Amino acid sequence: MANIRSFKELRVWQHAIVSAMKIFEISKGFPREEKFSLTDQIRRSSRSVAANITEAWRKRRYPAAFVSKLNDAESEAAETQTWIEIAFRCGYLTKEQAKDLDMQYEAVLSQLVVMISQKEKWTIPAKTTR
Repeated sequence: MANIRSFKELRVWQHAIVSAMKIFEISKGFPREEKFSLTDQIRRSSRSVAANITEAWRKRRYPAAFVSKLNDAESEAAETQTWIEIAFRCGYLTKEQAKDLDMQYEAVLSQLVVMISQKEKWTIPAKTTR
């Protein structure tokens, strides 16, 4: 970890935000009848990825809580991929849009897996008292 002071400096958070905003913009074109189902679900899960990364960052003093929130982010990213696939199969996304979004979430997922597997690089070590 290169002296990162804010979750906003994390590449994984930045990628999650950009991806969530792309989904927001694209989903504006989804049919009106999907407003309270697919549109709501894909927006919620995509936004939750970045939100869980933010929560994990604030829990770095507690390695188990840090990993738990990153696991939540990982689950939300995978859920978002499923909604992307459903939107594609319903004809709401082009093949290129679906592929691009899926690849973006694969990148986020791989970054999360690295952070989880190397949690000691990201968490704040407990101070020992003498």
